[in-house]
Amino acid sequence: MKTIDFFLFGIYPYICLAVFFIGSLLRFDRDQYTWKSDSSQMLRAGQLRLGSNLFHAGVLFLFFGHFFGMLMPHFIYEHFISAGSKQVLAMVTGGIAGLAAIAGLSLLLHRRLTEPRIRANSRTSDFVLLWLLWVQLALGLLTIPLSAQHLDGSMMMALAEWGQRIVTFRGGAVEMIGGAGFIFKAHLFLGMTIFLVFPFTRLVHVWSGFGALAYLRRPYQVVRSRRVGLPGQR
Repeated sequence: MKTIDFFLFGIYPYICLAVFFIGSLLRFDRDQYTWKSDSSQMLRAGQLRLGSNLFHAGVLFLFFGHFFGMLMPHFIYEHFISAGSKQVLAMVTGGIAGLAAIAGLSLLLHRRLTEPRIRANSRTSDFVLLWLLWVQLALGLLTIPLSAQHLDGSMMMALAEWGQRIVTFRGGAVEMIGGAGFIFKAHLFLGMTIFLVFPFTRLVHVWSGFGALAYLRRPYQVVRSRRVGLPGQR
């Protein structure tokens, strides 16, 4: 096992997760004014609407697909679908979602680069984040033809076992991806790096989605009109 692999895929994941959670908490506690998506919807609204919808639909599908696909133990689904069939399903649906996401992100990136008013009000972190996400999506699409060479599901199983061992603090995680190619490893590394930079970018607004779920569960507010008097009064 190479030392660089041990660091990147055995230690680096925990650094990224620690910064992700602690950094998000500190930013919320100390700098809530920046806890927003910095919308620019007043400029080129049509391009923003199309790009944003394509990107968010695609990336949300990819996020939850990766989350459940990698962290769900094989014994839970092995009676319903084989590892090979699951990999083919992931390649097809992930490919469609990936193309939608990268197309939408390309529109958003083009809009931010070519509209002077948006560009002038953009931070360096905005451009870094957009390019980081674009490269990550491109790497994800490049893994599809490589995955087609392992239709028995062996590579998918190895990557999933790596992820499960990392989140459960079990040893031997790095050995699981020893046979993975450069594209797979680059995709994993960049994915972890996105978690690392998450608290320092506009991505923190993703956490607000959980707040929206809590909002839906809040009790109804009773609002009375001033024109309505107390019971029994006219």
